Amino acid sequence: MKMTWNKKDIDSSLVREISARFNMDLLTASILVRREITSPKEIQFFLEEDIRILNNPFLFVEMEEVVDRIQTAREEGEKVLIFGDRDADGIASTVLLRDALLSMGIDVTWSLPLGDESYGLSMKAVDDFASINGTLIITVDCGISNQKEITHANEKGIDTIIIDHHNPQDTIPPAYAIINPKMEDSGYPFRDLSGCAVVSKVIWALQFSDTELYNRPVCLLNVRPGNESLLVDAVKIVNLVEKNRITEVLVPGVVNPRQTRLVDFLEGEEIYVYDSELQEKMLRLIFGPDAQIGLIDLAPEIWKVFPSLQGKSLLKMRELSKLARYRDKPTEELDILINLFTALVLKKEKRLVKNFINNLDLVAIATLADLMPLRNENRLMVKLGMNTIEKTRREGLKELLERQSLLGRKLSTNDIAWQISPLINATGRMGVPDKAAELLITEERADCRSLAEQIVGLNNERKRLGDSIWTKILPVAKSSYEEFEGKFVLVGDSSINRGITGILAARLSSYFNASAIVVAFLENKAFGSLRSTGRFKVKEVLEQCSELFTDYGGHDFAAGFNMDVERFPELERRLLDIVKKMKHVEEEVESVEIDAELPISYLNPDLIKVVEFFEPYGEGNPPLHFLVRGVKIAEVEIIGKKEKQHLKLLIETGKYKWPAIFWNAAERAGRDFNLNDTVDIVFRLGRNYFNNTESLRLTIMDVRR
Repeated sequence: MKMTWNKKDIDSSLVREISARFNMDLLTASILVRREITSPKEIQFFLEEDIRILNNPFLFVEMEEVVDRIQTAREEGEKVLIFGDRDADGIASTVLLRDALLSMGIDVTWSLPLGDESYGLSMKAVDDFASINGTLIITVDCGISNQKEITHANEKGIDTIIIDHHNPQDTIPPAYAIINPKMEDSGYPFRDLSGCAVVSKVIWALQFSDTELYNRPVCLLNVRPGNESLLVDAVKIVNLVEKNRITEVLVPGVVNPRQTRLVDFLEGEEIYVYDSELQEKMLRLIFGPDAQIGLIDLAPEIWKVFPSLQGKSLLKMRELSKLARYRDKPTEELDILINLFTALVLKKEKRLVKNFINNLDLVAIATLADLMPLRNENRLMVKLGMNTIEKTRREGLKELLERQSLLGRKLSTNDIAWQISPLINATGRMGVPDKAAELLITEERADCRSLAEQIVGLNNERKRLGDSIWTKILPVAKSSYEEFEGKFVLVGDSSINRGITGILAARLSSYFNASAIVVAFLENKAFGSLRSTGRFKVKEVLEQCSELFTDYGGHDFAAGFNMDVERFPELERRLLDIVKKMKHVEEEVESVEIDAELPISYLNPDLIKVVEFFEPYGEGNPPLHFLVRGVKIAEVEIIGKKEKQHLKLLIETGKYKWPAIFWNAAERAGRDFNLNDTVDIVFRLGRNYFNNTESLRLTIMDVRR
């Protein structure tokens, strides 16, 4: 099949504007524009690595309820159960929260679905916990679809906190509190966090609640001169979240401050300023020389922590600040003061930052494993998380890295997504997710070695099962594909291990370029996984069949469900009707999106800097594709371990010669191009590691004479 090369037209004036505003080269700016990354907020996550740009956990409207309930559990010596999901995200979430609650001295146990147990909180788990007088269950990476189970927990006198990121159904469980960025009224501005990332936000909030600033209102104030007037800016902050802001313009001796909002806003508050002497002088012009004015000066503490700022005014700092270029509205001196106050708090509470960054190893693994888009704050958390993985303190993770020959080297997201996440996921697919959790928890090297060996074995068994069942279901899938008119695939079989339904559904979806459901029959129950090509959201399909399921849930393009086996034929009939109403989608031609067409001189070693600027790569941020015309094929070699199906090339660009790999293209040599031909190529650029040697290598996507 011939590949189509797509290169979007872009606005060159917008490229120049972004280049100038953010002080970046035109090539980088053009790629951002072509990828439709043009808002200052999005660009900030490519340029900055300061965790202050992450969203504050207390933006979740129920975060304080969660924090207070967990703190009560600590104070009252309550028993707490963490219940997670069986995949890498759920396992990582469980381990992360377990570590945090243990460090707080809470009596905590954890549980994951084992064997053929269903996804999500179970009645048995609730009853077992009630039998030991447990009083608080926290679900992680699950719970938002557990209406019956959480109602049952309430009846048993057990409170439930849901920490989840799956799409909510029409009926929300009656939990004590819910933290889920996909809830419409969550208050949180970014919906695409992994379950583990949501847990990391809860942990940050919990640890902040141990500081003296928790739930304590703070008022920041700044007075600045205007034209024959004084402008008073004030903001109230709680838990580092801005709650209310006012600006008043006052002419001394003309406007009575008591006729403005100012007095009510400031009365009874701790008022923090920068340079109290100057601020008090201007306030006395407003309130009179005899007014009682109590101000707390932040300047001395700020100068102590940030010596380079000593003697600089807020106005001068505003001129020097990078903050302004990421804001859609003008940056005021008060904005600089808010930023300084936040920085000061985080410097004083170093534990908050240190612990959060230490947790990002599991957050990164979970985000990549759950295919969360690497946009917005996910970019920064995964980027910092990759650094944390490289020097992880978790003995079990070190063991996995060592077994995969990844320890001690610079890691890519592909290394994690292809070599670490599948190992962790394999334990859940094979019904023993507790093995992976124990590996990430234990600090004993001998236990780590034993568990890692078992996990590698489970992954090999999972592969064997997948390969053996694939040959059996493929003919059935082809028949289903025809029945669904090339729009859908549905396969159900009692010989399918329920742990690999997701993998098989993804494989069928890729094979047929159509959405696919794979269902495992286990006695009188059916367990299904649905994977979408992205043409429609699976939630909409499942909702049309919701009365057939005992439980269902998931993301926009990946979901799962449980049902009675006897209802499967009705599901098949219902899906046929739904799919027939879907608009026909023309057969897609294989295509590649080109990020930039480069002059041949740009194909030099410095290009890797542009490539690495856009890391980490993953869902929502695929690797860069470049187009260069007029290069020479200097060498051609057909390679492959079992079958000779790949090409190893040497690409000559004049000054430089580039080793290149062209996967699954052996038959094209001698047909579409020959040795010494001059060709146009579309390629990726990356680092290659072989025999402990690192080099740059091209991965060819397509070649044209």
